[in-house]
Amino acid sequence: MAGKAAVKPVKKSKASKELEEDVANLHQLEAQHGILGIVLLLFCGTVSSYLCTLLPDGLTSADLGTYPTAFIAERAWDNLQVLNDFGPKPTGSEANELRAADYIRRELEKVKATAHSAQQLETHHQTVSGAYPIAFQGNPLTSVYRRAQNIVAKLAGREDGNALMLNCHYDTVASSPGASDDGGSCAVMLEIARVLSRAPERTRHSIIFLFNGAEETPLQAAHGFVSQHPWAEEVRAFLNLESAGSGGKEQLFQSGPQHPWLVAAYGRSARHPAAQASSEELFQSGLIPSDTDFRIFRDFGHVPGMDFAHTINGYRYHTRFDNIDYLSLSVLQRTGDNILALTREIVNGDELAKLKHDPSQLSEGNSVYFDFLGLFFFHYSIESARLLNYALSVCSVVLPYWQLLKPVQRVGGKRDIVRGMVVGFAGTVCGTIGGVLVVLLIANRLDAFGRAMSWFSTPFLILGLYGCPVMLMHCFGHRIVNHLFERKEATLTLMDTVRSRLLGVNLFWAILIVKLTLLNIRSAYVVAVLLVCSLLSTLITSVLGYQRNVHRWLAVHLGFQVVAMLWSTTFYHLMMKLFVPITGRIGGSVNPEYLIGLLVAFGGLLCISYLVPLIGLLKQSSELTARLTVFAMIAFLLACCTQVGFPYRDDSSSEPSVQRHYVTHTLQVANDSTGRTIERSGFLLREMDRNALRLMRGVASPLEVTAMRQLETCKSMPFCGIPFYSVWHQIRFDNYWLDGPPPALEKETVPSFMLQKVVQLSDNRRRYTFNIGHRYQTCVQSALVIMPKPGVRLVNWNLMETVTERMEFNGQRAHFVLITYGLADDELWNVTFDFERDAGYENSNDKLVEISWINTFWEYKEKHTIDFSQLIEKFPGWAHVIPSVAVVNVTEY
Repeated sequence: MAGKAAVKPVKKSKASKELEEDVANLHQLEAQHGILGIVLLLFCGTVSSYLCTLLPDGLTSADLGTYPTAFIAERAWDNLQVLNDFGPKPTGSEANELRAADYIRRELEKVKATAHSAQQLETHHQTVSGAYPIAFQGNPLTSVYRRAQNIVAKLAGREDGNALMLNCHYDTVASSPGASDDGGSCAVMLEIARVLSRAPERTRHSIIFLFNGAEETPLQAAHGFVSQHPWAEEVRAFLNLESAGSGGKEQLFQSGPQHPWLVAAYGRSARHPAAQASSEELFQSGLIPSDTDFRIFRDFGHVPGMDFAHTINGYRYHTRFDNIDYLSLSVLQRTGDNILALTREIVNGDELAKLKHDPSQLSEGNSVYFDFLGLFFFHYSIESARLLNYALSVCSVVLPYWQLLKPVQRVGGKRDIVRGMVVGFAGTVCGTIGGVLVVLLIANRLDAFGRAMSWFSTPFLILGLYGCPVMLMHCFGHRIVNHLFERKEATLTLMDTVRSRLLGVNLFWAILIVKLTLLNIRSAYVVAVLLVCSLLSTLITSVLGYQRNVHRWLAVHLGFQVVAMLWSTTFYHLMMKLFVPITGRIGGSVNPEYLIGLLVAFGGLLCISYLVPLIGLLKQSSELTARLTVFAMIAFLLACCTQVGFPYRDDSSSEPSVQRHYVTHTLQVANDSTGRTIERSGFLLREMDRNALRLMRGVASPLEVTAMRQLETCKSMPFCGIPFYSVWHQIRFDNYWLDGPPPALEKETVPSFMLQKVVQLSDNRRRYTFNIGHRYQTCVQSALVIMPKPGVRLVNWNLMETVTERMEFNGQRAHFVLITYGLADDELWNVTFDFERDAGYENSNDKLVEISWINTFWEYKEKHTIDFSQLIEKFPGWAHVIPSVAVVNVTEY
């Protein structure tokens, strides 16, 4: 029997020793460090929120001696105060057509009188009529304007024939003074004209200032300028100043199309940059229910330009609270500083002259552009973006993998690195899917419980209602995947295991950025910044040799993640500040909880994807998940059981967030084929948000409101007999009817539509000639709904050269013509329609078409009946009511 052999000690490798040393430090971070991660995220969110709303101090007249060539916000404020005090200024109203237009003309004359002797300022008052085809949300219409006004000024440059145009609109929607939309922009333009006209030397190129009086109608006066004004031929580029909020920073959210030199000029000149190419792609996708004059200048003027808008506090947009009380000198100063500097940069450059000789010369593709926290501005070509994105995608995977592989290659760690990467990638995917599913579930239940939009006035509830559940899903996703791939024996240290999982997160973003790049989506830069931060963290760790020290590596990682979280939370704030107010005007058929929940799921992924794998360093992660659960439960209690969760606020808190209601006192008149007249009257109420119907029913009580589509008029009248004027709202939103007495209308003030003559052009073709008259200065919009009989087509008219396609509503198809009046006109206007019937067409009464003649009066309070006034008074202070009076006449011809 052989004896027991002696055991010879085995010499351990350096890598094995390091592994044993690190094993002693497994899960060396206490559980509360997980909470510190949340605190760090909230801190970054607070800093980015502050920077999103940071504005410069406004300059006053006392600063003129120090800054003689600067934009002075106080002088612009004085102009804005006057425009604001005129009150609502819808096109056609005396406030718009007489008072506001006259005030701007007089101010320009003052600018001319105080201009330097070297300067030449010309002014022109354009009164214009025209028509053009346009489509909103895929619905075609013909937009007609009669005697709309433009107040135009030109500051001549040293070289003639080329000009940069600045555009604003001084008209407003009904019931809103429009201090931000768009009176503030007009005040800024007046001050820019004032500053530049006092310079001792002319700019190289001319500057045209267009103050247009019909934008909200929509976009009509801008078309009148680009299609008929003689100065339009000189315009080589434009800057459009708009607003979709009330205050804050003006964001560059559209540029071009193409012409990257414009973005480059902005980058060189803007003192306070705020621009995102992702905003441009988002706006042009149609998800935002709005449009600007940028579209007219681009599509009809074929001129490149840039579109700026204030987007903060969209609650006040198009309400009575869009007034000067909610603005500040700082808002005007920031906008004025940027636009003045940009104007100087463009009009003294070479590009406008180059565009005159060859308009396509500088059209070199799109730019990727963005600001970082309002402190830095970056822009580069789409070609450079592709190279950068592909390089980042490769380097962010290859370099960290190589760094991880080097110290463990001898002990066979390659397989464990790949396993950790798979865990990180799959955990991120599972967390993302789980986050999306949980927010959809929460959104569905909140809506079912009648608590939709509980966060509307208190957006911090969103963090608890959706943010915490999203974070929980990411934590659970990583833990579940880790459990599935867990091995008892591993060659990697805990720190390297976590780093390999972070490599999986890199892989997730790298795949996404490649996909976005292949789809030519410029917004891929949002992800690119995250990968840059991760890659820099890897490089610094390697250079400093922190690969084997958990705390130092973690400090470097978190240091770069602070930058990434500042970036990510900036996008969270931009999305919430934009879309939360928008949910108050997207109609009641859409559950806004889904929209906000999905935005939080995406924002959460951006913010925490590089933090969640760090839970592997905690001794106990259950404490973190338990606290997140508690935070979520508190938010649910606040939203569902307290006044905090009530969606709307009046102005008692100085932060109004109102529910919008369009209420139209309507008279429907139908003339049937026998000559009998049928009348119906009542109140038309539009469902503007998810909770609107509940209030509408309460206001109507004890009577009942009825969905328009359920009424008999939807079968007997074109487009349900609804007084159409806005394709944006009335086609997309549900309308409700409340029976009531007829409105009080002065018949002589209603625009007339009278059949003048009928001419049989051929056996199958007939021409109808009508007279349209608008003799009184009233704020009224007209519309024609032209519905040919089956077998009949509208083949020609004198409105335009071509006939616009028909629009569809409630299963009916008809031609829709919107008519806006500016200044009143004593002369009648003739319109002709040629109809052609198919061979074999038979109609017992020889009628070819059914036409609705619609007139909607705004700012008509002095003619409201007692019943209408009492109905409006029933709405609470946290509701904003836009009243109107309308008459619909339906006649067969």
